[in-house]
Amino acid sequence: MTAQKKIRYYYVDESGDLTLYNKKGQIIIGKPGVSKVFMIGVVRLKDPILAKQKLEDLRTSLLLDARFKDIPSMQPEAKKTALLFHAKNDHPEVRQEVFKILPTLGAKVQIVVRRKLELADMAKFLKEFDEEKLQNGEIYDELVTSLFTNMLHQADENKIIFARLKEAERREALAKAIREAKNRFEKQWKKGHDKPTTIDVKESSQEIGLQVIDYYLWALQRLYQKNDDSFFTPLCQDYSLILDLDDKRKYRSGRWYCKRDPLTLEKLKPLVS
Repeated sequence: MTAQKKIRYYYVDESGDLTLYNKKGQIIIGKPGVSKVFMIGVVRLKDPILAKQKLEDLRTSLLLDARFKDIPSMQPEAKKTALLFHAKNDHPEVRQEVFKILPTLGAKVQIVVRRKLELADMAKFLKEFDEEKLQNGEIYDELVTSLFTNMLHQADENKIIFARLKEAERREALAKAIREAKNRFEKQWKKGHDKPTTIDVKESSQEIGLQVIDYYLWALQRLYQKNDDSFFTPLCQDYSLILDLDDKRKYRSGRWYCKRDPLTLEKLKPLVS
């Protein structure tokens, strides 16, 4: 009997923004509407079909709940919670119900973090030495490579679904970032890496996994931005790796938080305002 092919699905989204300066060239990191950190995260679900059923059942019950009948985000024409779960847009009571479901989904989450003041310093350095301007796409692609370097060798085939980006889909750039991740794995471990890997770009409403990673990113963003661990702590066991590239207090490669050394508010390097 032929062994069943092992396929892994990965769902990728971002949190925060890459805005560093205003039109006058002034740093506006941390100002209203501008984040202090930028993150890219990926989730692998134990059973994507079951996860979809659980969250769709929850959405149906919430839409029938009289408590929410007049809430704008719950109206179909708003194309928000009635269409998909999104932590930033969802009503706090809706968000609370989603957070009750998440620990039951068997999610394995990895997130890579950049502190934007460090990116601003990099951009300044490049400008002073007449180098090319720091490009948002390059930052994003480098984080994708960092995220997937040690992840794509474990199955017979990988399928990576990215949330649709604000810019053009950039499929070729994303494919190049994944190829670089495989190259780095080969150089690091001296092993071949020929597992077929395909990428796709979809709306979050089309894939429940993209809605799940959105929530895990939101919880971690709250920890970094507001020193609020109330949403992160109940889910902390689901974060298999958090890579803070700009926390170099111990290692030049950044700080790696995992289940043996989990991230806590006390361990977190404070963000400079």
